Amino acid sequence: QHYYITNNLRMPSVVNERVVQLYPLSNYTFGTKEPQYEKDASVAARFQRMRDEYGSIGMRKTVEGVLLVHEHNLPHVLLLQLGTSFFKLPGAEVLPGEDEVECLKKCLSDTLGRQGDTIHWGVDEMICNWWRPNYEPPQYPYIPPHVTKPKEHRRLFLVRLPERAMFAVPRNYKLVAAPLFELYDNSNGYGPVISTLPQNLSRFSYVYA
Repeated sequence: QHYYITNNLRMPSVVNERVVQLYPLSNYTFGTKEPQYEKDASVAARFQRMRDEYGSIGMRKTVEGVLLVHEHNLPHVLLLQLGTSFFKLPGAEVLPGEDEVECLKKCLSDTLGRQGDTIHWGVDEMICNWWRPNYEPPQYPYIPPHVTKPKEHRRLFLVRLPERAMFAVPRNYKLVAAPLFELYDNSNGYGPVISTLPQNLSRFSYVYA
C-alpha cells in the first residue's frame, strides 16, 4: 500500500498496486496438434466478412489474451507466430450474447489446450481497448471524435497462467516468448497493438517465481 504526507500526517494512498505472479518459461512444455486456419483467407476477405455481418450483428467484438511468463526475471509475452513475420495474440470473435471472458477461456483451450486436459485460465483483468473505425487496417486505443459507429472493438485481457502446464500448439503456428523490450515501440515488427503492450503492462508489479 502506498502512502502520502499531508499536514505532517502519514495517510494511506487510495492507489492500490496490482501484483502479478509470473512463472518461468521452463515451467511449461509445448507440443503440437492439428493446424488451425483463419476464417478468412486474406485481410481483404476479413474486412469483407466484417462488412457483410455488420448489418446483422453490428460492431464486431473481439477478445484476446495476454499470457505472461518470465526468463531471467524479465516479463515475456507468449505470441502465436505465423510464417516469418506475422504475430498475434490468441483470441476470438465474441458471438452475440456470449460472455467475453468465457469466450476467451474457450478460445485459449481450443488454441493451446491438449485434448482431454483442462487448463485453468485466470482471466480477470482487462488491459486495454482498441477500436477500428472502418473496414480498414487502422485502429486506435480510443474512438475518434468523428466516428459514431466503429466497426470492431478489441479488448485485451491479462491471463494468469497456472504454475505449470502442457500446451499443444497448432502445427501451422509457432508459440514464441517475446520480451517486453523487444515489443516496445516496435510497431513495424509487431503492429500497433502488441507493440504498446509494455506501456499497458507497466501498471502492474511482478513477482518472479
